[in-house]
Amino acid sequence: MPDLPATPEPKIEFLCAPEDLGVIAAPVPAREAMPEWFKRLAPVDKQRLSTTDNALTVKRCMPFLDALMTGWILPLAATVRIEVLNNGQTVNTGWDFDRTMVSNHHPYQIAGHPMQPRPPNKFHNHWTIRTPKGWSCLFIPPMNQPNGVVEIAAGVVDTDEYTALIHFPFFAIAADGLYTLEKGTPLVQVIPFRRDAMDIAGEVRAETQQEAAERQRILRATSAGDGWYRQQARDKR
Repeated sequence: MPDLPATPEPKIEFLCAPEDLGVIAAPVPAREAMPEWFKRLAPVDKQRLSTTDNALTVKRCMPFLDALMTGWILPLAATVRIEVLNNGQTVNTGWDFDRTMVSNHHPYQIAGHPMQPRPPNKFHNHWTIRTPKGWSCLFIPPMNQPNGVVEIAAGVVDTDEYTALIHFPFFAIAADGLYTLEKGTPLVQVIPFRRDAMDIAGEVRAETQQEAAERQRILRATSAGDGWYRQQARDKR
């Protein structure tokens, strides 16, 4: 029998207007957008190392690293200036690019939201995002990369069917002042996922003796030497 054709690997696509390609900042895999402070951080702070402190930094924390590396980073397409006034209650924005970069939502749309009286605004995205049938995207602020000026509101979009531009509500969280977010600033972390994989049953109960023993064994193995989680529990990336 002839070999069956291989099933194509699922992929996410970011599409822009032809005239924008090479002009606006392009999406990149999150693993390629590590913050500079993290790149510079030493795995061990030798000044803190002692008999009572292993001095490990977050550079050795695999869950922190994997959060940084998951999915894609959608950057700010072009430079935007943001002015925050009146203890955050007024937000003015401006830019020099020839496309809309920011617009406003109405405060009544988020009545009771903890961010109020800070007004809701919206970054305009100029990339259409497409995923295979059955795949959606989770859009969140870049994990472990706060910029101190704005915070994106999280959302999920079924990007296999909704193949139009998706814009991103945000709040200006900075103190009063004038701020510049440069082109390429990490704006949104995009995490594609299969919707059917999210349909998982749950159970809430007390652990068994065997499960308690396993938990304790893993805790002891983790504390016995550096790297157990990375070497034994973490899936290879």
